[in-house]
Amino acid sequence: MEQERAGVVTFAGKPVTLIGPEIRVGDKAPDFEVLANDLSPVRLADTRGKVRIISVVPSLDTGVCDAQTRRFNQEASALGENVVVLTISADLPFAQKRWCAAAGIDRVQTLSDHRDMSFGRAYGTYMKELRLNCRAVFVVDSNDMVTYVEYVPEVTQHPNYEAALSAAKAAR
Repeated sequence: MEQERAGVVTFAGKPVTLIGPEIRVGDKAPDFEVLANDLSPVRLADTRGKVRIISVVPSLDTGVCDAQTRRFNQEASALGENVVVLTISADLPFAQKRWCAAAGIDRVQTLSDHRDMSFGRAYGTYMKELRLNCRAVFVVDSNDMVTYVEYVPEVTQHPNYEAALSAAKAAR
């Protein structure tokens, strides 16, 4: 039976239930399988040896998610080649590809959790009531250890970009 966590976050002011464990700093990062824009499977292990910023959004087609992905895309070039930014949502891979082309996103890899919600179940971001991921940011170091976690308490609000970027720089 999957772990359910109620009252951790709200969506538009209403409490939602998160499925999956609460990830904490110091945990070994769980593996997952999501889909790239070309429908190929992507796992955490595919980026082993790099620092990962995992930016989790409900849908790229919303204002805050759009802004969050653009912000990490803008910051990515200053982080160096040892840091990769993965944006995970439940959007279809086709929609992600179209959105990236329209938005000029070229430094962030968008990944779809729509098929199995594998990421959401592994990282405790799967909102049961909506079948979307809540807004969250994780930093995973090159040894697959979690060095930063933020589950944004109100899903419609922005994460703490500066704290996540500082954690990624410290993990290099």
